[in-house]
Amino acid sequence: MLEPPHPFARFVNLLGRGKSLTRSLTIDEAEQAMRMILAGEARPEQIGALLMLMRVKEETGDEIAGFIRAARASFVRPADAPRVDLDWPSYAGKKRQLPWFLLAAALIARSGWSVFMHGLDGHTEGRVWAGETLQRLGFPIAGDFEEAAGHLRRRRFAYMPLGRIRPKLAALMELKPILGLRSPVHTLARGLNPFAAPTSLQAVFHPGYVAIHRDAAIALGEKRTLVFRGDGGENERRPNKPCETLLVVDGVSEETRWPAMFEPRQAPDETMDLDRLEAVWRGAEADEYGEASVVGTVALALWAMGVESGPARAQARAEALWRDRDRGSLAAVA
Repeated sequence: MLEPPHPFARFVNLLGRGKSLTRSLTIDEAEQAMRMILAGEARPEQIGALLMLMRVKEETGDEIAGFIRAARASFVRPADAPRVDLDWPSYAGKKRQLPWFLLAAALIARSGWSVFMHGLDGHTEGRVWAGETLQRLGFPIAGDFEEAAGHLRRRRFAYMPLGRIRPKLAALMELKPILGLRSPVHTLARGLNPFAAPTSLQAVFHPGYVAIHRDAAIALGEKRTLVFRGDGGENERRPNKPCETLLVVDGVSEETRWPAMFEPRQAPDETMDLDRLEAVWRGAEADEYGEASVVGTVALALWAMGVESGPARAQARAEALWRDRDRGSLAAVA
């Protein structure tokens, strides 16, 4: 006797029926599929098939929005969780330059805005990751939402690994070495915004993903989302290159081109010495590229949050914040 079709099989069927019949999932179908995955109701081979079929055709904004809706529905935040001003995903890692974006996030938090950072270390070889670097610098790593809320109250900054936010999503992202390709989970993770911050930064590496993040933000009704091509795919401005940004505010997107901050080509950092981050923060060492990257990234964040009305004003404010920063220990409570 034939076994009846598995309930999850219909999602694979929709994506794999051939060139003329295949279609993308609707936002509701994507949400249902991810709910089943997170609930353990889909078999491993079905999950692999779904993710790779979606990867081949390229995920849509609605599919990512549906995945995000399902993931967010599973979060259990403390009832008294503090407000978070800026959601900062970090899932790409750095391999050519130090993670200067961590100094930018610290500067924003020290300047009065709360930042929640989330990420996953180690899913790609040969990179420096946010979690390991923050630990090296002395920042605590949150083990759950309650602990993250405490860090936010004390220092206006918290970092929580994806494996602590939703272990199943971390496991799916770690399939990359097995599947041989990144999956739509990498796109999904950037939009999780676990503490429901009104502003989110969503850097990409491949320019084609800008539209996907834009469409997902609009479908989800996000208040403010800034999408741009960051260094290596991290939320970090490349100061020696123009920066094309797409800001989504309440369903309306606006493209803005930020000019390069200086012209010279930057060679890869051969040492990737993490101790230099603290040294530059304290002013013990100077780094033209690194400091410009910090300032430029802070300017993008200020503009994304609506703190400043345009690139020039945001850049000037960021320069002042960097110049007047407290140069004590980077991980000290402000």
